[in-house]
Amino acid sequence: MTGIKSEPSIRVGLVTGARAARVTLQGRFTDANGKSFTEGDYTATAENGAITLYGERQVRAHSLRFSAEDFDACRFTVHDVTIGIDFHWERKESQSFQGTLELRAGEEGLIVINELPLEAYLVSVISSEMSASCPAELLRAHAIVARGWLLAQLRGSRVAGEQGSRGAGERGFEHSNASTIHHASRVTPAEIIRWYDRENHAEFDVCADDHCQRYQGISKAFSQAAFDAVRETRGKALMSEGEICDARYSKSCGGMTEVYSAAWEDRDVPYLASIYDGAGEPTGYSMPLTVESNAEVWITSSPEAYCNAASGELLARILTGFDQETQDFYRWEVSYSGDELSEIIEARLGLGLGRIIALEPLERGRSGRIIRLRISGEKESVIIGKELEIRRALARSHLYSSAFVVRSEQYPETGFIECVRLVGAGWGHGVGMCQIGAAVMADLGRGHEEILAHYFLNAKLSALY
Repeated sequence: MTGIKSEPSIRVGLVTGARAARVTLQGRFTDANGKSFTEGDYTATAENGAITLYGERQVRAHSLRFSAEDFDACRFTVHDVTIGIDFHWERKESQSFQGTLELRAGEEGLIVINELPLEAYLVSVISSEMSASCPAELLRAHAIVARGWLLAQLRGSRVAGEQGSRGAGERGFEHSNASTIHHASRVTPAEIIRWYDRENHAEFDVCADDHCQRYQGISKAFSQAAFDAVRETRGKALMSEGEICDARYSKSCGGMTEVYSAAWEDRDVPYLASIYDGAGEPTGYSMPLTVESNAEVWITSSPEAYCNAASGELLARILTGFDQETQDFYRWEVSYSGDELSEIIEARLGLGLGRIIALEPLERGRSGRIIRLRISGEKESVIIGKELEIRRALARSHLYSSAFVVRSEQYPETGFIECVRLVGAGWGHGVGMCQIGAAVMADLGRGHEEILAHYFLNAKLSALY
């Protein structure tokens, strides 16, 4: 069973490994010794395992913790926070937060942490992942999914902590001492199969970026509907076989969702099965999309699906500002010259394959996403996977998804690729809830329970606290 009986507090890593951070306090904050800090700007630096805070007075300590006297009235702003790390929308923003501010000296530099109640955290998450002006039923569904994902991750970290460090302090959940952002299997000179998941942080529960869940503070939580969605679903999560569902989601599935094992460990998760993102069954297409010819027809056409039915007006309502810079969520295309492709692959994989001869899909998941890809070069060849490793290897940041077909032209005298087009479908790993598809369902009048039942098979909604 879950073992969760009350709302936990959440520690979110806002900044990690920085040399310095500038913070503005608004309202009354006190440190662990009860000393007050006035409103205004402060600069923190980390060096030799200690924090130095510059402001009304200089303070030096291993860590500093500032508690808000009034949660609703007090806030702090962290300037130049990097969002979209390693993705094509990476940029810096100043973001404001409620709750407790903590500054710590880590091995790689300054760590900035925000601690706050889980439900308050969720208001920002559902307003950061999607716009807070989304249809109300989507916000309710998203609150339940985001809550369940977080609770499942934290429970996993607690179990790891119990196994690795008995007697660790309780704060609702124990921290794992591990700190890794990927797991790897079947890594040989000829094959690199990796999957990437939430990092198990030693100092906090989750990061604030897309590697965990987007959390961009109260500056994004501007809609009463977002507060209502969290309040009305308080403590609710999807359950399967007595456990909290590890409820995944991505921006656009491309018309067919993917199974868990295509993106992460080689195991089945019953509620994360592959489903058609539409009513009934897709017509006019051969299945399954694990067959190369079927996947090619599916990806290079535009099947009817919920996530293909979003109007420009709806996208403008549901997407955050920087997400609106991208409009080709459902079908997209990327082109490279042969030289550019070789350069990207060498930089991203660190392998000297030489000029590229071919990109060959070897295995596809149920959504048509490639999970094993052979890259043949003039010097050697390598097989890579899973889906995110493929997306990383073939772009300077990330491809939208690994559901693509390869259209290349070779130099006749050498066989090297002269130019290549990757024609693709969807944005993200495609597992679980399709955010744009769910938004369309909500816009069509479907309730949040119907939306959740569509994407998470045989999972049951339950109140945990």
